[in-house]
Amino acid sequence: MTDQHPITPPPELALQWINEYLNEHPEGVDVEVLVVSAAQWGADQELEACVKLLELSDKNARDFLYSARRPKPPSLKEQALEMLENAWEGGHINNKAAQTIRRALEQLDD
Repeated sequence: MTDQHPITPPPELALQWINEYLNEHPEGVDVEVLVVSAAQWGADQELEACVKLLELSDKNARDFLYSARRPKPPSLKEQALEMLENAWEGGHINNKAAQTIRRALEQLDD
């Protein structure tokens, strides 16, 4: 199919997504999960195409583009610090306890 859009997943891949989903969720299909999978796949295909174009002109552009468009999720330490901040702001933990926990977390490696 030469007239097919380059970001259209091949039928085999769509069938694989459906089968994997049904194996994990035998109770039925949540269309939103499949749509998100397809959107993520399409976005990844577009990113790869952009990276290939950039590599033709600048080898460092690949790393820059990946880090900008697919940032790494926050570390466990960063997540814990954010949860601590939310607990303190919400009044669920006192200031002294929050400061002690914060100092301990900040001493951990990421």
